Amino acid sequence: MRALLIVNPNATAITPAGRDLVALALSAKLDITLVQTQQRGHATELAAQARANGTDLVIVHGGDGTVNEVVCGILGREGMPDGPPAVPADELPAIAVIPGGSANVFARSLAVPRDPEQATVHLMDLLERRSFRTIGLGCADDRWFLFNAGVGVDAEVIANMEALREKGKAATPSRYVRTSVKTFFSASRREPQLTVHLPGADPGTWEDIDGVHFAFVSNASPWTFLNNRAVFTNPGTDYGTGLGIFASRSMRTLPNLLLVRQMLSARRTEGPKVRHLIRHDDLREVRVSSAVPVPAQVDGDHLGDRTDVRFWYSPERIRVVADLPPLPRVR
Repeated sequence: MRALLIVNPNATAITPAGRDLVALALSAKLDITLVQTQQRGHATELAAQARANGTDLVIVHGGDGTVNEVVCGILGREGMPDGPPAVPADELPAIAVIPGGSANVFARSLAVPRDPEQATVHLMDLLERRSFRTIGLGCADDRWFLFNAGVGVDAEVIANMEALREKGKAATPSRYVRTSVKTFFSASRREPQLTVHLPGADPGTWEDIDGVHFAFVSNASPWTFLNNRAVFTNPGTDYGTGLGIFASRSMRTLPNLLLVRQMLSARRTEGPKVRHLIRHDDLREVRVSSAVPVPAQVDGDHLGDRTDVRFWYSPERIRVVADLPPLPRVR
C-alpha cells in the first residue's frame, strides 16, 4: 500500500525523534513517503498531489487543523452544493491520524490512542485487519469540516487562542479555559447578534430563530474535549447522521453554569436540556446569520468574521482507518 505521511513539525506534541520513530514503524508495513508541512495550507497541497498520484492512504501526524487541510486537499470542491459531482469515497485516498496536536478531537472521536507510539501500533493493527469506515462530513460555505464548526463565542475563543499562540504561548487546557471564561463574560455584555435558520416544513423554506448569542454545529460527538473530559452538545450526532445545532439565547451566568454541567455529564444519550437552548439533530443543512460580522470557525480553525454561514451535511464522503462500534443516537 502506497502511503504519504504528512507531519506538521509545529504541532504541540511532535518531536523530531518521535516523528522518525513513527515513520520507521510505518515503513515496516507500508511503502511510505514522509513530508513535513512548511506553512499553513501546505497540507492541502500535499493531499491534493497525493490524490493525483494515486496514493492509497494519507496519514496525518499533527493536530485537527492539519487533518482538516488534508481532507480539503483530497476532496477539493467536489460534492459541495455548487461544486462538481462527488467522487465515490472508495476511489479516493483514505486517511488515518496519529495525534500530534493539543486537542486531537477528530482522532479521539475515532478512538485513536493519544500517545503517538500507541497510535502507530493501533493504526498498523487496523490496517492489518483492513478496518475502514466511510464517514460523512460537514461543509461551512466552501470549507469542509470533520467534527465541529461554530459562529460566535466559540469562534471568538479560537481567534483569541490563535493570537496567544502567535505570541509564543502554548495552547494548554488551562489557558483554553481561562480564555473561554474571559471571552464568555465579554460576550455576555453584548446584545445577541445571531439568527439561526432551520429548514422549514416545505422545501426551500426556513424557520428563523432570532436573539441567539452563539451557535455550534456538530458532525460528531463529543463536541470537543477538555483535557480528559468529553464535552457533549448533540450526543445523537455522529459521522453517519446529519448535523446537530446547539445554540443559546441567553448569556446569563447561572443558566449557563447548569448548561456546562450538563455538557460535561455522562448523560450522553439525552444531551443538555435548558430553556434557553436550541438543539436539533440530524439536519441536512442549517444557516446562521448576523447583522454585523462575527467570528466563525471549523475544526478549531478560525475562518475570520462572517455575516452569513450556511452549513451542509454530505454523507459518505471519505474513508478513514477506524474501528468504531455503532454510537447511540437520539431520534
